[in-house]
Amino acid sequence: MRPDLRYTESPRQERQDWANLRSLWPYLWEYRGRVLWSLGCLVLAKIANIGVPLLLKQIVDRLDPSRQITLVLPVSLLLAYGALKLGNALFSELRDVLFARVRYRAMRRLTMRTLAHLHALSLRFHLERKTGAISRDLERGARSLSTLLNYLAFSILPVLVEFLLAAVLLLGHYPPIFTLIVLASIVTYVTFTLAITHWRMEHRHLMNRLESQSNNEAIDSLINYETVKFFGNEDWELRRCDDTLAAWENSAVLSQTSMSALNFGQGAIIALGVTLMMFAAAAQVAAGQLSLGDLVLVNALLLQLFIPLNFLGIVYRQIKYALADMDDLVRLLAREPEIRDAGDAKTLALPRGELRFEQVDFSYQPDRQILFDVSFTIPPGRKLAVVGASGAGKSTLARLLFRFYDVTDGRILLDGQDIRSVTQHSLRAAIGIVPQDTVLFNDTLYYNLAYARPGVSHEEVATAARLAQLHDFIAALPAGYDTVVGERGLKLSGGEKQRVAIARALLKRPRLLVFDEATSALDSQSEQAILQALRAVAAEHTTLVIAHRLSTIVDADQILVLDHGRVREQGTHRELLQRDGLYAQMWALQQREQATQEEERLLGLV
Repeated sequence: MRPDLRYTESPRQERQDWANLRSLWPYLWEYRGRVLWSLGCLVLAKIANIGVPLLLKQIVDRLDPSRQITLVLPVSLLLAYGALKLGNALFSELRDVLFARVRYRAMRRLTMRTLAHLHALSLRFHLERKTGAISRDLERGARSLSTLLNYLAFSILPVLVEFLLAAVLLLGHYPPIFTLIVLASIVTYVTFTLAITHWRMEHRHLMNRLESQSNNEAIDSLINYETVKFFGNEDWELRRCDDTLAAWENSAVLSQTSMSALNFGQGAIIALGVTLMMFAAAAQVAAGQLSLGDLVLVNALLLQLFIPLNFLGIVYRQIKYALADMDDLVRLLAREPEIRDAGDAKTLALPRGELRFEQVDFSYQPDRQILFDVSFTIPPGRKLAVVGASGAGKSTLARLLFRFYDVTDGRILLDGQDIRSVTQHSLRAAIGIVPQDTVLFNDTLYYNLAYARPGVSHEEVATAARLAQLHDFIAALPAGYDTVVGERGLKLSGGEKQRVAIARALLKRPRLLVFDEATSALDSQSEQAILQALRAVAAEHTTLVIAHRLSTIVDADQILVLDHGRVREQGTHRELLQRDGLYAQMWALQQREQATQEEERLLGLV
């Protein structure tokens, strides 16, 4: 046995299961009217079901030749028998129809609540998340809620209602021994089934894990075929896989054996209960205290109660799986957003558009500080560029401005307002960004462009596309603006995606523009055309440019040189070159690289 693969359940998990069950209440309360009507239909269906053995008793008594009555065909009883069967089916289906809205609305509400919560979580969470696991938790969580509601409404409650009706019937018309036999049989049956099923789950979980592990080992050895051959380790790989399959085989045999034990035990309990009931009923009939129809009734009643209990093991297992799946979702929903609006947060007012960083310190992790005492001001309508080596903290400035993270110390002001004192929605609505890595939705080009301002006219979208040097490219496509870009925009080149991002930022009409390596994926000719358009647009905006290519920011009103998170130099392009510091070194290096590339290009043409 491999202890790391064992399935165990702690008392804490059992308490969590009860808490998760209680979390279903709000979803039921919203449609309490429908829930009550469906419960009414459930009770009526079970009354009809319990009435079937009662009518069967009457029919048998009417047809019993040993009784001193005239034998006639009990037509009315037979019609009533059929009516009860029909009523049971009708009310059961009505219950399903009424409860369907409750069930699917609950799934819808939980899915939307989870999606909204995921959007509210911080960028840190989304950078660390495993998308497949989140998608699985979301899907399983909604499905588990549906499963729990389904089994509670259609499996557990019906059995309880039917048992209570049967107990009332037996206690009201028959000696207590019959009720005791039914109660003891059902309690024994349920206890035995739950205990064996819980035990079986350990072997089933282990069996599934070992099967997955053996498959992984087999596929891994085939993927690394050449490595296996290089070292002559075919026998080693076969033994490794066979050891896992041997453990899987033992677990599979135990699982099947336990299933047989469960089925036999259930059958034995049913047989014992029916036998005891028959002995008690037969003794009462022989003593003349009960009729033959009573014997038929109590026997049919007991068997009728056991029919839904046959699925108890499956229901219990599915409920446990559903609770486990729901627990994953509950833990996800319990995660607190790192960035929240202040209780008195106001809508950002940005009539001028001045941006100021005041002595900003920032750390992603406590032991790794990224920014140190960063201060600068961008007056309204001016452009400030930030340059520096990779890892200097340039892109972090944009993340802090959008408030994906909060500063560790210092503050960021827009027209004198601390961005932590305004709503996140109003803050982000005022800023347009062209990111370095543009990710698009798996939809049309038009959808991705108009995403900046849903409901915008086609003419405005086309105008923004022209400014971003994108319209002619789109017009040449067979589907034009209706071209689907693929997942994450993979059908477009890097330059085409960046043009979409530029057009989208322009279409948003923000007060503040941020360009994070906005032309890094463009060729020189396209870059110059777009830079000219961006200069015209940026003239009316406060602009923060994060750049690697220094040639794109020579016209900036101020240039900030970041080095290991600290502001080392600040000034215009000309002033920084005259200072002959870090910026001048970077400029000289890039000029040499550009000259070398141009020389190589010319040699290639010869």
